[in-house]
Amino acid sequence: MRARAVRVKTDSLSVFVRVRRVCLTLRAAPWIFGMQFFPKPHPQPFPPHTVSPSPETKRTSHPIRSTTEFARHVGLARTTVSRVLNGQPGLKKKTIERVRRAIEETGFVPNAYALHLKGKRTQTVGVCVQNLSFPILVNKLAALQSRLRDKSITTFIEVVHGDSIENAVRNFLSLRVEALVFLGYFDEEKIGRQLHSLANNGTPSLVIDHSGIKGANTVTLDRARGMVAITEHLLYLGHTRFGLLGYSEAFRSTDERIRGIREALASRGLDYDQCTEIIDDRAVRAHDFEFGRSLARAFIERGNPPTAFIALNDVIAAGAIHGVRDMGLRVPEDFSVTGFNNQDICSMVVPNITSVDQRVDKTIQVAVAFVIDQMGRPLRSKPAVKMIDPLLIVRGSTGPARAR
Repeated sequence: MRARAVRVKTDSLSVFVRVRRVCLTLRAAPWIFGMQFFPKPHPQPFPPHTVSPSPETKRTSHPIRSTTEFARHVGLARTTVSRVLNGQPGLKKKTIERVRRAIEETGFVPNAYALHLKGKRTQTVGVCVQNLSFPILVNKLAALQSRLRDKSITTFIEVVHGDSIENAVRNFLSLRVEALVFLGYFDEEKIGRQLHSLANNGTPSLVIDHSGIKGANTVTLDRARGMVAITEHLLYLGHTRFGLLGYSEAFRSTDERIRGIREALASRGLDYDQCTEIIDDRAVRAHDFEFGRSLARAFIERGNPPTAFIALNDVIAAGAIHGVRDMGLRVPEDFSVTGFNNQDICSMVVPNITSVDQRVDKTIQVAVAFVIDQMGRPLRSKPAVKMIDPLLIVRGSTGPARAR
């Protein structure tokens, strides 16, 4: 009897232990087959200095590619999110802040191509630039991009040469740009074909710098007028013989400048061929500074040099000043020197260089105004041509002509 009682007691203890283990197991996994055996514990407060995650600021483990996915992430209707993204009125401030906060957290950007497929404007402009080796072109490109950006217009840029202009234009049209700008000087036959293609496509275009292209909307500096100003300034100082540095290249811009020199001389009854001389073949133009330096020295070494050097640009002019010094002579006491473009180097050389300012800001201001006016509108029936008046900046590199 006692033995039986011991067995019952032992069996009861064994059952109790097994039941206890089952209870612990169920408490660790409260959901089995959809039935809750034990009530869920109450949520515990977060430790001090810990912020509870909000459904509005939940993170995403994968990139968000569409407005629909973004709206699902934010927890708002897609139409509401679209209205916020498009800046439409009538939305609560709290909703706008919620969307903006989610944009910052996810880095989401609306698909521009999707917006275009819905019939919305791309707000983009393509720019074909001649090259980036000329500082003045870089300045114009930077100013153009900056002003367009201020108008919420994105700029696509292609540096073109030779036949690459055709591929660049095709790429821009495939991106559905709303206008094309050509900056610099180009092969007139090739750019003429591209302008014709753009007109057939209904895409407005503008050429900056290169003037005289048939049918082209153009904004350019009046280079001939700039050279008239330089030549008249030197004539006033008593100079009648001029060495032209870098003027042998057969570019339209060079031709325009020579035309200005001719006009200024003719107004004084002077002959261009008798008053000017070009000896560019005496030096190799590997670098403009050394090119100007070598030409100035060549003029002086040959004997009976002119009294003034008119350089194609400011860097050549700076080199010419050093070339004069190399020969033991002075500027402007022995020779006057002028540049063109009014770059920073004009103020870095002693004496400072007299030059023609291209008025880049004014040029780009006019160009951007034209582009914006033409975007999304029918093409003009007649091309627009705007000439920008240059500005002569007189500095210490020019002075009275010395008697020879």
